[in-house]
Amino acid sequence: MGNYIVPCFIAFILIFGLIKRIDVFDVFIEGAKEGLSTSIKILPALIILMTCVGMFKASGGLDVISYALQPLTDLLHIPKEIVPLALLRPISGSGALVIYEDILRTFGADSTIGRISSVLMGSTETTFYTIAVYYGALKIQNSRHTALCSLAGDITGFVMSSALIYLFF
Repeated sequence: MGNYIVPCFIAFILIFGLIKRIDVFDVFIEGAKEGLSTSIKILPALIILMTCVGMFKASGGLDVISYALQPLTDLLHIPKEIVPLALLRPISGSGALVIYEDILRTFGADSTIGRISSVLMGSTETTFYTIAVYYGALKIQNSRHTALCSLAGDITGFVMSSALIYLFF
C-alpha cells in the first residue's frame, strides 16, 4: 500500500485539476517560482545561523556553558553527557544529531543516557532554525516573545526527558 500512496496522490491532483478545469502545469510552475523566491528570502538568515553554530562549537563555547551549568544539572540529576545535546538542539538540528549519534554510540540506546537523549531529541525543537526560516519568510522582525516561549518549551522538554526516564526506567 505504501508504494502506491505518492502515485495515487499525484493522480488525484491531476484528476481534480481536470474536473475543476485548472491548468495544473501553470499552477505548479507558479508554486515553484514562489518557493524559489521564498528560499532566496530566507537564505541570509540560514547562512548566519549556520555560521554562528559552527563558530559556537569550534570556539569551545558549548563546553564552557556545559561546565557552567554542571551544578544545576547535578541538582536536577541530569547526566552531564546530555547537556551539550540540550544546548545545541534549539540551535541546530544537524549539530544535535551528531552529538546524539555520539551518545548512542558511546553509551548505547538502552542506557539511561541513551534513553534520555532519545526522548530529548523527540520532545524539543530546533527553535532558532525554525524562527529564522518561518519569520524570515514572513518578514517578521520581532520574535522576542516567540523565542522566549519556545525556549521555555525546550527547557521543559530537557528537564522532563530526564525526569520521566528516571521515573519509568
